[in-house]
Amino acid sequence: MNYTTIQKEEYGKRVAALRAQMAKDGVDLVMGFSNLLELGIVRYYSGFAPVNESAAIIIPLNGQVTVCSGQASEDYCLVQNQLEGSVIKVFPEIGEVSGFEYSKEGQLDFEVYFKELKSQYKVKKIGVIGRLIFPSIIYNKLARVFSEAELIDYDDVHYEQRIIKSANEIEVLKTNWEIVSKTFERVVPQIKVGMTERQIQALFAYEMYNLGAESSVQAFEPMVATGTKNSYISMCRNTLRKIGESEILNLAAGVCYEGYNGIICSPLVLGNIPQKIKDAVMCAYDALNYASAKMNAGVPCDVVLNAYTEYLTKYGYIDYCPYGSLHSTGMLECEAPTFTVENKRVIQENMAICIDAYFKGMEWGSFRIEDCYLIGKDGAKRMTTYNDKAIPEIFK
Repeated sequence: MNYTTIQKEEYGKRVAALRAQMAKDGVDLVMGFSNLLELGIVRYYSGFAPVNESAAIIIPLNGQVTVCSGQASEDYCLVQNQLEGSVIKVFPEIGEVSGFEYSKEGQLDFEVYFKELKSQYKVKKIGVIGRLIFPSIIYNKLARVFSEAELIDYDDVHYEQRIIKSANEIEVLKTNWEIVSKTFERVVPQIKVGMTERQIQALFAYEMYNLGAESSVQAFEPMVATGTKNSYISMCRNTLRKIGESEILNLAAGVCYEGYNGIICSPLVLGNIPQKIKDAVMCAYDALNYASAKMNAGVPCDVVLNAYTEYLTKYGYIDYCPYGSLHSTGMLECEAPTFTVENKRVIQENMAICIDAYFKGMEWGSFRIEDCYLIGKDGAKRMTTYNDKAIPEIFK
């Protein structure tokens, strides 16, 4: 396995690309915020992802970038920050969320620091990244100090920058996809009747870390939703329910490696498999293959999404499919911008995309099949390899 990392010089290129867009938009300053749900915003530009705290980054159109840490993560930030020429500052507003107070020595208040920046730069427009997580305590200070500046939402610019992957990112993602594929290959044969959902979760955790994962996929642990009732839940925390024979197991697990995420969702049945479960799973699998075959560079995404729904309509499963998802993947397992029938976003080379089939509410339960694809010159290649072999072997 090739344990590639993001090269240090790439972070400077990312900041330069953002600044080029800032110049086009007349934006003088950008501030991005990260918490444990979206570590990628700050990490994308600096390499730093905090532990048990939040983080922020301040990027002026010209001048020194500031990477903002809480006090507990300061030493880690000193090691992890890869952005050459940047400065690290420590702020209590992004410390531990309970408001736990460390020594105030060496810490700045954001309002004080914003005033310092105001004295250095002429700021008429500020872009803010992190619309769903940006704390009011920081935003209000930013607005108060720069009261004459226009504050604009800059999320779309940031996520648009992340959607096309560099050669370096693709190599990191390939390692990620190999880890999660091997994790499923190792875990599934160990699953036995009578195990609890949490015991199966433990198998996933052991194998992914053993293979070199940094963590489970960003924002959630392996999900093991089983049986008629529990499998109905799309996102869940695992229980002490013991699994039985001939019932649906909905396995969803992913890994984070070097800040990049990949996932596999796969159904499983132990023992005798009822024919109605076989039929549904194979229809979902075939529908994904049918749709992903159209996922070529230059193709509007509605072609892919409509192919998926047309296939399920033809074979009578459309009423059990609340959606067919097509989404970018990278520093989040599911990240903007979205692909919808309405927006007809064009699929491009070097995008990393997840496509999944979610079948919900059948009398025996629910399941999801999801894989990660890389868009190349010759079409989409399924990069997570477990489902392509296992599903036909188990359910056909």
